[in-house]
Amino acid sequence: MVSGGRVWRVTWHVAAILAALVIIFFIVVVPWGMTGLITTRQYHFPDPNDGKTPISYGLKFQTIAFDSSDGILIRGWYIPAAGPPRGTIIFCHGQNRTRIEMLPEAVLAHGLGYDGVLLDFRNQGQSGRAIMTVGYSERLDVLGAVDYARRELHAPHPYVVWGVSMGAAAALLAASESKNIDAVISDSSFLSFEDTAYHHWRLFFRHIPSYPMVWEITHWVASRGNFDLSDFDLRKAVERINPRPILFVAVAGDRRMPPSVAQTLDALATSPGKMLVILPGTRHGEGFNSGHEQYQEAVKQFLAKLQTPAEGARAAAAP
Repeated sequence: MVSGGRVWRVTWHVAAILAALVIIFFIVVVPWGMTGLITTRQYHFPDPNDGKTPISYGLKFQTIAFDSSDGILIRGWYIPAAGPPRGTIIFCHGQNRTRIEMLPEAVLAHGLGYDGVLLDFRNQGQSGRAIMTVGYSERLDVLGAVDYARRELHAPHPYVVWGVSMGAAAALLAASESKNIDAVISDSSFLSFEDTAYHHWRLFFRHIPSYPMVWEITHWVASRGNFDLSDFDLRKAVERINPRPILFVAVAGDRRMPPSVAQTLDALATSPGKMLVILPGTRHGEGFNSGHEQYQEAVKQFLAKLQTPAEGARAAAAP
């Protein structure tokens, strides 16, 4: 007959093992799994424009391919202006999206007389496979696109980089490193990688403590992406971009990147040509649809301010 003490000891050991497994699951498995989703997952978020090309909008285009600044093959589209171009716009999509997401914006820019370059970020769409970093490494794809537009397409200044969400972060980081970028349209960016990681954890896992899981996720992503977390800060990027102009766009009901983010970044910008627009809506990154007319008008006003000689614009941006 088994004694009560022996039953208690066995029960205690089983409970301890189960508790240890639960701890290991949340401390190791969950953070590592999320790190993998962030850095390697190939998933295309369904888009209403899936299957379309610029021809679907009556626009001529050519398929292009070039290398990012670190040698990753990037594919995209070049949409030349119908007449003498007023400038060049590089379009940068969000995470788990492709160049298709930016087609409506490119149609608007074409109507305003701009050359357009749309790209698939690394590990997305038809571009080469590489570690993703929610904008930090993707900035190198943007820099590659700008260099290709200058050297191969001979596209004219001003060069504007227009990005949504992750694309906005990549655009700001790229502009902070290249004086060839004359202006940025930053739609639904975040403040920093760490800040948005903690914010999203609290948003979706409010009843689960963020530490140490988020700490692990952010540091593992930084390790896999080979960057320092302190460098992935869009506030610092805006300060380095000054005094070049930035149009900050936010959606009023966006819980993921609330308007306070755009307002904080706007407060750091010093250009007299900067603008801030907060659009109606609730969905992240959907301002171009939910506040279409207001968005279009803001873009038109912002771009109109850039129509200065290219050399003068670059001189104003020089340190």
